[in-house]
Amino acid sequence: MPEQRSFFKSIGRLYPHMKPIIPRLLMGLISALLASIVALAIPQVLRVLINDSLHPSGSSSGVWVAVWVILGLGILEALLVALRRQFVINPATTVETRMRISLYKHLQDLTVSFHDRWGSGQLLSRAMSDLNFLRRWMAFGAIMLVVTSLTVIIGVILMFSMSWQLALIFLAAAVPIMIFGFRFRKNFGRVARLSQDQAGDLATTVEESVHGIRVLKAFGRSREALENFNEQAEGLRQTEIAKAKYLATFSLVVTLLPELALGLGLMVGIWLSTTGQLSIGSLVAFFATAAVVASPVEACGMLLAMTLAAKSAVDRHYEVMDSVNTITDPTEPQTPSESKGALTFSKVRFAFEDAVAPDPADTKFILDEIDLEIRPGETMALVGVTGSGKSTLLQLIPRLYDVTEGSISIDGVDLRDFSVEQLRTVVAVAFEDTTLFSNSVRDNVLLGAPERTDAILNEALDVAQAQFTHTLPEGVDTLIGEEGLSLSGGQRQRVALARAIAAQPKVLVLDDPLSALDVNTEAKVEARLREVLAETTTLIVAHRPSTVALADRVALLQDGRITDVGTHSELLGRNAHYRYVIASLDEEPKDLDSELETELEEAGEAVR
Repeated sequence: MPEQRSFFKSIGRLYPHMKPIIPRLLMGLISALLASIVALAIPQVLRVLINDSLHPSGSSSGVWVAVWVILGLGILEALLVALRRQFVINPATTVETRMRISLYKHLQDLTVSFHDRWGSGQLLSRAMSDLNFLRRWMAFGAIMLVVTSLTVIIGVILMFSMSWQLALIFLAAAVPIMIFGFRFRKNFGRVARLSQDQAGDLATTVEESVHGIRVLKAFGRSREALENFNEQAEGLRQTEIAKAKYLATFSLVVTLLPELALGLGLMVGIWLSTTGQLSIGSLVAFFATAAVVASPVEACGMLLAMTLAAKSAVDRHYEVMDSVNTITDPTEPQTPSESKGALTFSKVRFAFEDAVAPDPADTKFILDEIDLEIRPGETMALVGVTGSGKSTLLQLIPRLYDVTEGSISIDGVDLRDFSVEQLRTVVAVAFEDTTLFSNSVRDNVLLGAPERTDAILNEALDVAQAQFTHTLPEGVDTLIGEEGLSLSGGQRQRVALARAIAAQPKVLVLDDPLSALDVNTEAKVEARLREVLAETTTLIVAHRPSTVALADRVALLQDGRITDVGTHSELLGRNAHYRYVIASLDEEPKDLDSELETELEEAGEAVR
């Protein structure tokens, strides 16, 4: 459960962001306050006009003076309102942008385990909707809430100066408004937070449905997805209705009570005027002032709702910003004296954060007492049955997760003693579930390359047998669409493999990178990999016998432990479980796009 903070404690967390723009905000506040004071001055001009000029002995010149004064005050009020906007809009958008960039940077730094727990829609709503709302609150809501409060105070003082009896009647209406406002703040704050959270969940559902549209269509589950979305959307609708009801009820109270007070005050005012206790000018000025004050009183419901929603937005923003990045640089980063790529696992144990118990005996370790040494330039295959922990072990090498116990070292230096940036230039990864970005082939392949040259690009594409990229509409500069879904599975895997190769790492980690390739393409890739991996230490998860054949040695992972290491032939001869694993490895899959390319190449050679 997130920590429950008071309103001022939550809003106070914005101070570091708002500090640079406080002078501009103060100028905007002063402009808005002056506009309200000008509006309150108009009734005073009316009072002088009625008392001094609008009677049989009055002069017409006094009327014209009052007309021009009121016109001037109206123009001045409009200019001050425009000036307020000029003062606050630009700095407020600057703060919004900086907070959004800061949030994105923090998301990039946070661990994979954090992203495992958080839905992407929740993060998206915090980065976009919440910060957009905070910008509008800083530029309008906060300033107008202060101005509204001061306008009411100044207006009430003026009303007391004209008639304390009528002012008391008007002020009496404020007591139930304050009582009801306390209840409104509590209830509206709760549903405002719920609404923002539900909107985040809904955004997650939309994103997942869009990314998984092919699966939904292939399995005919569009109706079920729609029903689930409809249920979530209906829940959000009900919450928004609840918000609207609370706001409508509060608006009813803050509008009705002052109006009733004015009605009662009008009767009392007429009686005071007929008895000579109040002049006609003062009576008119009082109700003109009350009309000016009534407007901000009615607006306070909306402004209060906006402020409460801003508190929720701040709390949601800092739920992410307060998340601690546990994978950080050491105080004094180290680098190996000689970079060869020797990779060593020493008594490595790993469990996800939520599975770690105070008593180690109660902790459910996915990997337990892993001891493994991979020599520089060696290619080692990692095999095991499904769920044995192969992919998890690979993710420890670039420190996507940290080991729970034990250590992993490269060339004798513990991974935790590298700077994170340096480690991830030494290690490159290609995952089975390939992720490409909505960018060009060139930018995807050269993402981690030390130099963005055509030579590195072309060699990486050649090794990964991804020459098909040159035949795309704009060649390697073709945009490949969101997550590369415009490409086939085999094509995406080859681009991802090219990306890992282009990084030119000392340690290459491959999580079954050839699973979507047909036999012919895989053979070509393996032949080229043997050439380029001659001096690169490679750990590769193998789900196919042909991938195992690429390795110098094989490590067998069983129940979270390395139970045997040797060549493929040695393990076949001495280890029954290894024979079982090899016999159960996947049959060679067919990637139709790759096969079509191969057939076209063979047809071209036949023609030549």
